[in-house]
Amino acid sequence: MLKSLSTAPPKNATYADLVALPEHLVGEILNGELIASPRPAAPHATATSVLGMDIGSPFQRGRGGPGGWWIMFEPELHFNDDVLVPDLAGWRKERMPEVPNQAWFDLPPDWICEVVSPSTARIDRIRKMPIYARPSVSHAWLVDPLQRTLEVFRLQEQRWVVIGNYEGNVTVRAESFDVIELELGALWLPEVPAQPTDER
Repeated sequence: MLKSLSTAPPKNATYADLVALPEHLVGEILNGELIASPRPAAPHATATSVLGMDIGSPFQRGRGGPGGWWIMFEPELHFNDDVLVPDLAGWRKERMPEVPNQAWFDLPPDWICEVVSPSTARIDRIRKMPIYARPSVSHAWLVDPLQRTLEVFRLQEQRWVVIGNYEGNVTVRAESFDVIELELGALWLPEVPAQPTDER
């Protein structure tokens, strides 16, 4: 008589699994699954760095802007069992007066930004955006340095609503930082001209 084989449900990843990853990988836990991503390539790193400076200077340091924010590069966010690492995140100082002296944040930010790449776009859009909505992160940006686009989302009744789509080298005012102008062209690497081909 054949015995039926029962398949045990997959074991949820733990924080120890995340810590055990090699240092060159960025680890996250999304709905129980360990996700490991390589460090970003130059277009991704450039967009993140420039955007962090352009927003951090007026909104965290108050230079040419209102201040009142903490802007962080790659903070580790803990939402119950989920662990996420957005490229950028911001907290209004009225909600988080002081930065906690710990390795991660369990207070949801007011704004997150994911700079998408071909290897992470599906994870950022399909897997992470719904998780950001659960603890009521109020604004999210998706920046694509290869397509040269910025998508701006606002959370309304636990659903993400697109409130702005921008492309190319335009100057924009985008929530939650619409009191200043952002030059999107500064986020992109120069385009490399196509090389002529020797067709015979």
